[in-house]
Amino acid sequence: MYLILYSAVVGLVFALLFLNVFFRVSLLKTYRRLVNARVDFDSKHIFNKALLEKEIIPKYPEMEKDIRRFVGNIHKSIYIAAVIVVLITVLGAVISNYR
Repeated sequence: MYLILYSAVVGLVFALLFLNVFFRVSLLKTYRRLVNARVDFDSKHIFNKALLEKEIIPKYPEMEKDIRRFVGNIHKSIYIAAVIVVLITVLGAVISNYR
């Protein structure tokens, strides 16, 4: 049982690393297009959809698809990373209590 739990934690750590690289490459491509188009927005726009819709999308309508893709990928990467970290923490707690 210990070996299975330990393997699951190691697998989740590698999954977290893989997802980090995958989302980073994806985000950098989109980010490069946004920078080249001189799209400027803050983190408050990323985490507040209403503010993004009100201030940024009308200002850069030709880049709407890339802006939405960028913000969506950031949200997905944070959500997936949080779930994996919680799973690693739970499995780590189970392993520490198992021994």
